[in-house]
Amino acid sequence: MSGNSTTPNNPTPPGQPPETLVNAIRKLVRPLVKLLLSFQITYPYLINLLKTVYVEVAETEFPVAGKRPSDSRITLLTGVHRKDVKRLRSEQIDNAPQSRTVSTGAQMIGHWMGDARFCDSEGHPLPLPLAATGEEPSFEELVERVCRKDIRPRVILDEWLRLGVATLDETDKVILDTGAFTPHQGFDEKAFFFGKSLHDHISAGTHNLLNRKPPMMDRTVYYDQLSEASVEELQALAEQLGMQALIAVNQRALALQQRDKASHVTNSTKSHRSYRMNFGIFHYNDLQEDQVKDPDHG
Repeated sequence: MSGNSTTPNNPTPPGQPPETLVNAIRKLVRPLVKLLLSFQITYPYLINLLKTVYVEVAETEFPVAGKRPSDSRITLLTGVHRKDVKRLRSEQIDNAPQSRTVSTGAQMIGHWMGDARFCDSEGHPLPLPLAATGEEPSFEELVERVCRKDIRPRVILDEWLRLGVATLDETDKVILDTGAFTPHQGFDEKAFFFGKSLHDHISAGTHNLLNRKPPMMDRTVYYDQLSEASVEELQALAEQLGMQALIAVNQRALALQQRDKASHVTNSTKSHRSYRMNFGIFHYNDLQEDQVKDPDHG
């Protein structure tokens, strides 16, 4: 199926991608290329990576009558030479698994901010002693809820202190940074969430551009002609309201996950399909493009 067949009343000539889509792709890859160049990821390196991904996507997303496409079909779809297609399909692709520390940490933050046992009456995460004393919740209990006894609580705590996800108060209780759905420190951790979040955001946009139903939510608020002070005020407002939305969705998602897990155990003989979801907030500001080109403007 050609790209322009999904867009009604598209004047683009047959066999050519829609110009509006090409312009959108050119715009979205600019900040990515900036990042690539900042880490010495050159054009030849990216081409080899793209070649691999083109073959992977063609193989998994474009089957023919439910069967794996042939090497020739993948060459037709992607433009990758048939010899390269054959070689890439025979190689074991190393899709590095997500860091266990990162994935465990994300689950723990979700529990801490979503489970009533670890929150106060207003839904804020409680300061937690490292070890349990009596019936009060503890950091140790939180760790064991997520990873059983596979990882010692002190290992998680030391990593979180390093990343700035948590701090210790004067009584040595663990305090969660309530903005810690993603860490402020640690390049590997930030890179993990960068890939995860942008993958799903682009997937939602792709779903909508292909006119898949129902459409995915993808909304932004955009304004220009703003002063620096106005942008700072709006950023603070966006962070405040965004965190409220994240916390509310997290609390409900945790409750539903626990309910669905219990239902699956109870109805273990029935077919069970598990889904995943991702809900995110972002804010960005910069000089308007005409003023970036003319730094002396105004």
